[in-house]
Amino acid sequence: MLSEDSHLIRASSLMALGTITSRVTGLVRNLLLVAVLGTGLLGDTYNVGNTVPNILYNLLIGGALTAVFVPQIVRAFRDSDGGDAFISRLVSLISTVLLALTVLAMLATPLFVRLYAPAFEGRPREITLAFTLYCLPQILFYGLFGILGQVSNAKERFGPMMWAPVANNLLVIALFSYFLTLVDEFSLQSITDQQVFLLGAGTTLGILIQSLILIPYIKRSGVTIRPRFDWRGVGLGKSIRLGSWMFLFVLISQVGFLITVNLATRAAVKALDEGISYGLGYTPYANAYLLLLLPHSVVAISVVTALLPQISNLVINQQIERVKERLVTAIKFVGIVTTPAMFFFYFFGPLIGNSIFFGVDEESRIYIGKVLSILAFAAIPLSINLIFTRGINAFENTKYQVLSNLGINVVAIGISLLVFHTFETKNITLGLAAAFSLSYWFGLILTYFLLRKFTGPWQLRPIVHFHLRLSIASALALIPAFFIVKYFDLAGNILTLFLVLGTGALFYLLAARMMKIDEVSQMIKLLLRR
Repeated sequence: MLSEDSHLIRASSLMALGTITSRVTGLVRNLLLVAVLGTGLLGDTYNVGNTVPNILYNLLIGGALTAVFVPQIVRAFRDSDGGDAFISRLVSLISTVLLALTVLAMLATPLFVRLYAPAFEGRPREITLAFTLYCLPQILFYGLFGILGQVSNAKERFGPMMWAPVANNLLVIALFSYFLTLVDEFSLQSITDQQVFLLGAGTTLGILIQSLILIPYIKRSGVTIRPRFDWRGVGLGKSIRLGSWMFLFVLISQVGFLITVNLATRAAVKALDEGISYGLGYTPYANAYLLLLLPHSVVAISVVTALLPQISNLVINQQIERVKERLVTAIKFVGIVTTPAMFFFYFFGPLIGNSIFFGVDEESRIYIGKVLSILAFAAIPLSINLIFTRGINAFENTKYQVLSNLGINVVAIGISLLVFHTFETKNITLGLAAAFSLSYWFGLILTYFLLRKFTGPWQLRPIVHFHLRLSIASALALIPAFFIVKYFDLAGNILTLFLVLGTGALFYLLAARMMKIDEVSQMIKLLLRR
């Protein structure tokens, strides 16, 4: 394997370790959230309020707004001052803009609640308003975390950005654990305004801590950041133009997600009116989506974060063929994990939901798993699309990223509206998951054709063939696990889940070895050596 591949895996493995810890603690946090607030309307009030700042500053897609500045920051490192002046101005500009946006968003809190949860009235609306107001300052803190993290990444110091969220998660875990021991059961009527404040403000405090942790690591990397407001005539014009396109990118993403949240919360109210006892609104969708993001975040985001500074330098040096080689390598490394994850989530989604969630009825837990099974079909295109998007990133073209995102969201919105008006209430959230998965398969094709305008045509047959071989190995690996669950009639619990996961992973490695998928064994060797 090329030394560049080894470097990519080593850098990614460090980030992956931090991301695994972050995502596992994030999963524990969400499990506690479900246990405290449930999967019904009360859970939706918190999730809507806490999701609005994420929607306004979309960190879940890997920081698209701030990642666009990485090539600019890499160039600035070649300045005589090591980029200090450029980076200081950039951070000051973004912070100022985000502070203004945060204030405006807080003033517009009722509008956001009306947009995302139009069916909420009375006490559910009051609680959602409060949660949203307490959580909106996260916009500023997410923005600081994003831009400071990209400065660190551009220096190829990837660990801090991946490890910082762990502190956030631990704080919120402590918060929810406190409430879990304090109160036997929360309801829309029993939860007090003080408890709503503690939950909302405590969640925001976690994001603040997450962003502040990065500051000492930035200093150690040799970059000095000071407030600078002399923005005119110093080379920020190109960055602002690129950033303007990415604001449009984020806006399109949020319109698409707005439709999803809007329809899911409407479905929750309809379910309550129809006497459906288990939760099937936005909360099941959000939790299933979090599970889908586990392999994506651990592998895809880690790989592309390590890859972007590399390919940015290659583009600057006009080594286009090597850019394509690095992107293909990334696609293969990511596929080694996302392909078996897709099969595992699809076949064992209900088992996963029933095994790891607690504090709610079995039907609600299984429903989360069913949503995960449908979202599983997005595992492969979601990750490859991110790699293609970062490829466009390296060429400093944000217009094509906006076009790709527009196509994805138009498809998702169209299918989601069709689902809401034609499906039974109990199947609406499942249909929204299908809309997400289908939209990313469409987006994968669209983003590829946009990227090839810079790179030229690709040899796609080896990539498709590689994923077909991984799919066969994944399917073969799950046969023994499926047999264990069915033959022994094992109940849905965490031990069963670990048994299935361990059996599947072992047979996957064996199948990959028998099929001579060398990339799997090479990655394992490098990780063990690491």
